[in-house]
Amino acid sequence: MKHNRIIITISIIGLAALTLMLNVTSPTEIGPFGVLLFFTTLYVSLFGAITLGLMAFYRLAFKKTTLVGKDYLYSAVLAFGPIMVLMARSFGAINLWTMALILTFLFLAEFLVAKRM
Repeated sequence: MKHNRIIITISIIGLAALTLMLNVTSPTEIGPFGVLLFFTTLYVSLFGAITLGLMAFYRLAFKKTTLVGKDYLYSAVLAFGPIMVLMARSFGAINLWTMALILTFLFLAEFLVAKRM
């Protein structure tokens, strides 16, 4: 339960920083460090949202109230999916082939987590 509070708190702080960054700066003046900060805060916010969604799903489907280490790894891998889609979109390479590769990567990463842990 303590881990969930930490993840939610860090996710809310990341979302606030992301909102502030999007409202205060423009993409041309942000620089390389700002781009890194943008992707990091986006990842942290998505990780918190996916962890909350996973907690709700486990409570409804399996009557499980706590998450284990493997569940956090599932959330971490899933949170990277939208980041990859956004990066592909920034390169202008969003098409069916790119989406299939991203989904394949996510499937393989989730499969690795399931087999290793």
